[in-house]
Amino acid sequence: MTNKLEIKDILGKLGPLLALIALGIVLTISNTNFLVINNIMNILRQTAVNGLISAGMLVVLITAGIDLSVGANAILCACMMGMMMEKFNVSNPIILILGCLLTGMAVGCINGLLLTKLRLPHPFVSTLGMKNVLCGLALLVVATKTVGNFPSAVTWLGSSNIFQSTNFAGIPVCFLVLLVFFIGFHLFLNKTAFGRTIYCVGGNPEATRLSGINTDHVLIIVYSLSGFMCAIAGLVIVGRSGVANPSSAITPYDTDAIAACIIGGASFSGGKGTVWGTLIGVLIISTIRNGLTLLNAASDIQYVVIGLVIIVSAFIDVTRSLMETKTRRLAAK
Repeated sequence: MTNKLEIKDILGKLGPLLALIALGIVLTISNTNFLVINNIMNILRQTAVNGLISAGMLVVLITAGIDLSVGANAILCACMMGMMMEKFNVSNPIILILGCLLTGMAVGCINGLLLTKLRLPHPFVSTLGMKNVLCGLALLVVATKTVGNFPSAVTWLGSSNIFQSTNFAGIPVCFLVLLVFFIGFHLFLNKTAFGRTIYCVGGNPEATRLSGINTDHVLIIVYSLSGFMCAIAGLVIVGRSGVANPSSAITPYDTDAIAACIIGGASFSGGKGTVWGTLIGVLIISTIRNGLTLLNAASDIQYVVIGLVIIVSAFIDVTRSLMETKTRRLAAK
């Protein structure tokens, strides 16, 4: 019985990776342009924004929370840099980047304060409201205009590649930075006391509180961290597009991030989730979008497919929880 349980656990952990491999095989057979080195680099480039946001979302989900304002936060961070340039004639890239980072962290901190101090029943309510506020602010700070002409130091993160050649587009710097952040998050969550505390808050918040840990402070820091990652994503967005576009605040970055985390093993009930599982989930989302584009799928079909992926992700979470409950009961016997 123990061996069977261990096999199920291993298969459960390898499931997302096997799904990614299967998806790659199907798309390779469907379109010969998929398994081309430049297209693979394009997938990695597309992965960066969702990956950065998903890293912050993972930490929030581990606490049994959710942040629906992440996409709007990333766009607001980009628009704040645009406002600093347009209205205050700021051209120093260090000041612009600091303004971007502080904006993201401030929004995250406010989300944490709304959750902990107002005692709202669920972060879904506060972050959904914040999402609408940020969409409005993104339009307001730049007067609904698209702002461009950012300094090269600001756009470098999202636009630069290394090892470029005549036939090779190069490895995107933003994906390498994503890997660095994921390594840092892995060490933070698994090798530090505060990281383990985050898991405890999601797994059993009452027991954590009774053990003397200030759960409110933990949640405020977690949501601030999510906001910081949104700011980094905002820098990548500006680098990739070259502009700060307030209208892109409606892009479904939040749902993509949630789906990536759930596919990778996180749970809405909190207390679980891994950085590397989340990375696989992000790659699956990016691969699906890239494959649909190569297959010339209409935009409405792409929305339908991604919507189904999100629904399946939620179903996977429910099924996984039921299987774990069954496994514990069998192990107890």
